[in-house]
Amino acid sequence: MAWWAWMIVAAISLAIEMFVFDAQFYLVFFGISAALVGLLGLAGVDMPDWAQVLALSVFAVTSMVTFRKRAYELVRSRTGHVEERLTVGDRVTVPVRLEPSQTCRVDYRGTSWTARNVDETPIEAGREAVIANVDGLTLLVRATA
Repeated sequence: MAWWAWMIVAAISLAIEMFVFDAQFYLVFFGISAALVGLLGLAGVDMPDWAQVLALSVFAVTSMVTFRKRAYELVRSRTGHVEERLTVGDRVTVPVRLEPSQTCRVDYRGTSWTARNVDETPIEAGREAVIANVDGLTLLVRATA
């Protein structure tokens, strides 16, 4: 098979993984392996078709066994993280009555955030709340005194 055909197989595999369905990184390693076989052909390594398929299989299985678990955990286990420093003590307006331990959406610095009432009393709709802390992408708020 020509080197460019392996590159097409690689591009299709990666596109299917990214845009069509979530195969949990199996097609990524298959696509990368197809690209490696294509690069070998481009570099002038002349292999019969059976050796190309064998190389694809070896590359794919080896890379999956070696890297898939780490790559999957790295991408899937990420929680939201805010780079910009949020100011504890800033105020937000709560649009609905927010009972203790309940959440709602609030606007803060031009963005919609999830806010959780960490106070023991409800916060009435339209009232201001104070940001007590931040947990990932959730503002922990208390009623203003």
